[in-house]
Amino acid sequence: MKKKLRIIAIILFVLVLLFGGKYIYDMNINHNFETITEGKVYKSGVIPPDELETYVKKYQIKSIVDLRFPGTGDDVNNPEDAAELAAEKNAVLKISGVNYFNDGSDQVPTKENLVLFYKIMDNPANYPVLIHCYHGVGRAELYSAVYRIEYENWDKDKARTSTRFLTKWSSFDLGKPKGDFLHNYVSRKDSLK
Repeated sequence: MKKKLRIIAIILFVLVLLFGGKYIYDMNINHNFETITEGKVYKSGVIPPDELETYVKKYQIKSIVDLRFPGTGDDVNNPEDAAELAAEKNAVLKISGVNYFNDGSDQVPTKENLVLFYKIMDNPANYPVLIHCYHGVGRAELYSAVYRIEYENWDKDKARTSTRFLTKWSSFDLGKPKGDFLHNYVSRKDSLK
């Protein structure tokens, strides 16, 4: 019995190390960078200004959509300040041929946020596009799901559940604002029917 408990403890320890290591890598080294659609759309958390050009060149990014804005009222989880946004914008302006768009959004987009997002994404000259928020796990994933619904004709619940490995109990679960927003989302194409 002690041997089985020891093996279980070792397995749990290894799993914690693996998931903890992946979390540290994603959040601090890779900036939660993820391919949404190869060669078209990527999402991430904040990439430090001095690292932006590396990502732009590697993925041939032509436009960056920054969903952050100061004053979200969530300074613990999204400590966004004007100086950081200005530093990113200035870094992007120094990279030839790259557009910077700020579509500052709360956790659930307003109609105005969506109108600007559609305008950016409707223009083929803006692709490939990087969509990012502070952590890259909330707003960036929500807008990536909207992209999949609008531009790739994904089912809204497939897009919603594709935001996470495990959607249940996440901010994309039904009964949560982001989950309900995507579940009730009506694409522009469907609104014309």
